[in-house]
Amino acid sequence: MSQQYPQHQPGFGAPQQPGWGPPPPPEKSPAGKIIGLGCLGVVALFVVIGIIAALVGGGGDSEDAGTTGAGSSAPAAAQEKDTAPQKDEPPAEEEPEEKSPVAVTAKKTSFAKSILADGGDYTSVLVTITNNGDEQIDVNPLYFTITDTDGTKHTAELAVDENQIDTVTLARGENVSGTVTGKGTFTPKYVTYTDGLLGDSVRTEVS
Repeated sequence: MSQQYPQHQPGFGAPQQPGWGPPPPPEKSPAGKIIGLGCLGVVALFVVIGIIAALVGGGGDSEDAGTTGAGSSAPAAAQEKDTAPQKDEPPAEEEPEEKSPVAVTAKKTSFAKSILADGGDYTSVLVTITNNGDEQIDVNPLYFTITDTDGTKHTAELAVDENQIDTVTLARGENVSGTVTGKGTFTPKYVTYTDGLLGDSVRTEVS
């Protein structure tokens, strides 16, 4: 027969010794408590610094706004300065008028009858012509016409006035005077000189 051993029943066995089981949680030391409080203080310090920075930043914005406002008034002041009435500047000096190459003057004069004049009526004008140009000009009684107050043009009558203008050539600065005579009695208004008959014309009023 096999030998049977007695089975262990629950609740039996060696008694549990004191101290067995899960260990109790360790108590915090005073140093740990101090470290925790220090961390909270650092966090609070950062929060305070952030609030101060936000306040300072807001003040800077207001200063910037004030600066911007001052800057915006500068263009307005410049514009107001531009629109201010300017002092009258002295007028620029006018350039002297350039002299015409040929200058002609004419004035009324009495008719001086020559031996070649017939018994008709004549009207004479005393003419002076001056060469202001660099080139020579030719003067001839036939180069002149007289226009009266009615607009009628009279050609020159040759050798009827004793003081008839000569046929000459004028160099620069030279001049010649003499009469130009038209047939009939009329009131002369203009005298026209044409250089060489086909050249440029110069008209002057009879004074």
